[in-house]
Amino acid sequence: MSPVQPKIEAPRSPGASPAMRGIVKRLLAVVNVPLLLVLAALTAYGLLIVNSATLNDTDSSFSFSHQLVGVAIGAVVMLILWRIDYRRLSVFIVVMLVLDFLLILSPLLPFIGVTVNGAQSWISLFGQRIQPGEPAKIITIVAMAALVSKYRGKLDSGKEYLKCFGLLMALLLAIMLQPDLGTGLVFFAIGLTILFAGGASWKWIVLTLFVVAFVIGLVIYLDPILDESFGSDVLLKEYQKDRLLVFMDEDLDPTGVGYNLRQAKIAIGSGGLFGKGLYQATQSSLGFLPEAPTDFIFCVLAEELGFMGCVLLLTLYAALIGASFWVALKADDPFGTLIVMGCVGMWVFQILENIGMTCGLMPITGIPLPFVSYGSSFMLANFMALGLIFSVWSHRSARTSGHERVAMEE
Repeated sequence: MSPVQPKIEAPRSPGASPAMRGIVKRLLAVVNVPLLLVLAALTAYGLLIVNSATLNDTDSSFSFSHQLVGVAIGAVVMLILWRIDYRRLSVFIVVMLVLDFLLILSPLLPFIGVTVNGAQSWISLFGQRIQPGEPAKIITIVAMAALVSKYRGKLDSGKEYLKCFGLLMALLLAIMLQPDLGTGLVFFAIGLTILFAGGASWKWIVLTLFVVAFVIGLVIYLDPILDESFGSDVLLKEYQKDRLLVFMDEDLDPTGVGYNLRQAKIAIGSGGLFGKGLYQATQSSLGFLPEAPTDFIFCVLAEELGFMGCVLLLTLYAALIGASFWVALKADDPFGTLIVMGCVGMWVFQILENIGMTCGLMPITGIPLPFVSYGSSFMLANFMALGLIFSVWSHRSARTSGHERVAMEE
């Protein structure tokens, strides 16, 4: 009989302690990791393209360091909004609306208002140029979400729908006093997205779109008649008319009013599959591509990194929208859901309009590309939107229950 061999246990691999697991669970409850990773990748990608565009662009007013400052300020504001419980904002609708109108109308004030490209939508403070319409977009999202969320997803009354839409129209009219058609269109996209996500009937949305289309057609028809009667531009500015004409006929005056679109298409097409290489864009460096770091930044990306670089950008945008949708689905209340959907509506419209206008699929409106186009005010607005989305995620009820489970396990 052979002697019994002693049982030898394999050494246990060191594992995470219960305290460490608890910290990780708490961190994951507060931080939406996929959204944070997408933010980091998208911001880095945008800074890379802006750096190239500002180095090549002949306009000395564009500074890469200024863009870095905008990102830094935006990140700080995002962290502040992240820490704030978004639900506390719902009681300040009146305050937010007053602030919203003050921001929108501030460029019309003497001494601080600045006109750029035909629109008086900027202010100058302490030597810095600021576009107050950008943070006003985010305030509009919160105010509209707070108002529409009171209907708990049942905005089926025509009277109540008109009340919400009337608020949106008041903001639009204030913007058109500048006039800033691009920002006005973004406000309209934000409002319709929140109304639809808030339970507005399809028939009211469709009717609204028909009315808006009719008004636009009426404005285009009456504009030359009124201009001739008054001897000056009444409804549409000259550059706005030119953009509409070029959209309807892109071959119109290729060396004049159609120049921007023509050069944008040349830049995109010359990039090919993999592009000419980073910092190798010729359209912007030689001064052919106008507003390269801002409105036509997508053309710089397409020329330098080609089709694959554009696919990467669109993939990051799809991840941003998808992760934000997930936050909207996990929100505790309609207010949180509508805040996220308002941000999504803003981003989707800006992406489609900016890329579409560089390809001739949309009218040129000067709408920038989220997280990519040059502009500190614009970057601030994007980071503010993400701060609100992170707040919705971190203050959902699942976080509380997760903490209770961790406490019981410990």
